[in-house]
Amino acid sequence: MPLSPYLDTYPALGEDTYLHDSAQVIGDVRIGRDCSIWCNAVVRGDVNRIVVGDYSNIQDLTMCHVSHRNAAKPDGSPLLIGSYVTVGHSAILHGCRIGDECLIGMGVIVMDDAVIENRVMVGAGSLVPPGRKLESGYLYVGRPAVQVRALTSDELAYLKYSAEHYVRVKNNYLATSTAGR
Repeated sequence: MPLSPYLDTYPALGEDTYLHDSAQVIGDVRIGRDCSIWCNAVVRGDVNRIVVGDYSNIQDLTMCHVSHRNAAKPDGSPLLIGSYVTVGHSAILHGCRIGDECLIGMGVIVMDDAVIENRVMVGAGSLVPPGRKLESGYLYVGRPAVQVRALTSDELAYLKYSAEHYVRVKNNYLATSTAGR
């Protein structure tokens, strides 16, 4: 079962959201409308909360987790993902904040308290260290991720297009699974 409680906290899904049968969504997780969580992705909101905005997608084998609250850090590190965000295959997002219309490339690691502003592209395999802030409108790549250049107008348009494409794909899956049951 893709949805599991943690203690007495249950995940909540927005309208027309798709979860692949192999995905795991656990605990204090709020997923917006028209989102998709793909094959073997884990979204584990056990010791803190996870929020995914509308029209976002979490692709295959991605791990989403949080850091717990404690005396030194009363809010811990929740995971907050904006709207129209594409998270590529095998990414690790841990207790960070990702703004709207971002593309997080395949295999990217984003660590606790990192902030990725709106409209950022993080290249495949990059590492965003704890507490790092990535400025809106730029491409970042590397380990650690560094600002490479401003995004072109085509790349900026692609950020939203990519998320909208995944809405269309998940709609195909929803139509097929609804018709077959």
